[in-house]
Amino acid sequence: MTDFAARLERVARNPNILKQLSRGVERETLRYNPDGSLATTPHPQDLGSAYTNEWITTDFSESLLEFITPVSHEVDTLLGQLEDIHHFTQTKLGEESMWPLSMPCYVSDEDDIQLAQYGSTNSGRMKTLYREGLKRRYGSLMQIISGVHFNFSFPDEFWDVLYGEQDENARQESKSDSYFAVIRNYYRLGWLIPYFFGASPAICSSFLRGRDTKLPFENIGQTLYLPYATSLRLSDLGYTNSAQSALKIGFNSLEQYLEGLNRAIRTPSQEFAEIGVKVDGEYHQLNTNVLQIENELYAPIRPKRVAKSGEKPSEALGRGGVEYIEVRSLDVNPYSAVGINEDQVRFLDLFLTWAALSESEPMNDDQLQCWRRNWKSVVVEGRKPGLELQQGCGGEVITLQAWAKRVFAELKLVAKQFDQALGDETYQQVCEKLESWIDDPELTISGQLLRDTKKLGGLGKVGTQFGAEYRLKNLAHDYRVYSAQLMEQEVVRSSQEHQELEAQPQGDFDQFLADYFSYLKS
Repeated sequence: MTDFAARLERVARNPNILKQLSRGVERETLRYNPDGSLATTPHPQDLGSAYTNEWITTDFSESLLEFITPVSHEVDTLLGQLEDIHHFTQTKLGEESMWPLSMPCYVSDEDDIQLAQYGSTNSGRMKTLYREGLKRRYGSLMQIISGVHFNFSFPDEFWDVLYGEQDENARQESKSDSYFAVIRNYYRLGWLIPYFFGASPAICSSFLRGRDTKLPFENIGQTLYLPYATSLRLSDLGYTNSAQSALKIGFNSLEQYLEGLNRAIRTPSQEFAEIGVKVDGEYHQLNTNVLQIENELYAPIRPKRVAKSGEKPSEALGRGGVEYIEVRSLDVNPYSAVGINEDQVRFLDLFLTWAALSESEPMNDDQLQCWRRNWKSVVVEGRKPGLELQQGCGGEVITLQAWAKRVFAELKLVAKQFDQALGDETYQQVCEKLESWIDDPELTISGQLLRDTKKLGGLGKVGTQFGAEYRLKNLAHDYRVYSAQLMEQEVVRSSQEHQELEAQPQGDFDQFLADYFSYLKS
């Protein structure tokens, strides 16, 4: 019996473990007008304060909504929460709708993209200034690409089975080591996610305005596409930062990761220094380092811990170790009114559990770059017949299909244990469905979307048609987990909390920033 099979068997002896996975979703979506153009209205007051609302906030722009579910153990509950949030939001948007694609709708002028506003508190002003820095560094168009983030953790019983009884410090170290093992396996084989679920094989030509690319685009009117692309959102055209490519942040341990991250936020950038920090009395960015703050690190997966008030993400990780992982490589699913569906959640359950139970050797930076090259191949030409990937630096060359089927041989074993624990065959059915997508790449979401883009005559027509359908579907939705009263209460509560924060003395903003970044001098 392999080590993987032995670990899986131990976990399967306690069926409760696979019923107690913790999941949460963060979904981004642009507000847009009936004609398909970006909405330029402020964040609706009827949704409460974007600064303090528990479920509904904004990301980069006033028009870029972000929905956040709490942690739940049931897939149906998770999706019910997300559907309820979408329903409530749509009732407050008037004629505006929510864009159903990752790549932005038509933007006539980047100045139409208004930075998200969080009020006059010093911390609220800092949030907006951080976005000002992103705008000046990378441009606003890149920042309004939408995605779905999937937060995931295992229950305590999972660690009990794998490690037995441990004191608190040993358990914390074991969990962190295991989550970093998951992250390494994610870099090795996580390209399965954009292969199956990538949903950005095409972009609006306005997105390329003023940008050079050597990619051999074909066009459908004003839509540019690559015939075999899966997720241009994850490509060099999308949500990336070339300045970060030189950062060598390792994933072999929590200590190595934090050391790399802390080095990165202290690394000066000559390019960003040319922007300036405070020019003629106006702030342009938070600082001139490669990363203004830790959140600027673009990664397909992150180790996370819930931070205490005033605590930075790295400080939270250093204090308590890894608590959960955040999967960040999901495009918005255009075939779901809420951007993600049940099959995707269940596949992520399977894949992340498999990644935790499988061997995960340490990797150096050269090896990490090899794995990243596989990702690049899959996001740009993942549906290409016979596409070959490399199993590590100097390793065996293998077709995507052959490698995926090797992984699925073990994923199906995990699926069987999930189904035995839950008393149905749902997970095995997901495996069976996705395995057919390995054999026929046109069944993948990117394949379906490119077919519909050609059929309807462009990405804008796809977005407006699907968006109109989902607007009606979200409006007609009946609450499944929350209630109108509960959602309205959060609007009132968040608005009151924000008003109370604004009423407190703030002090000098320059000094606030100096105090916040004093750690960079240590």
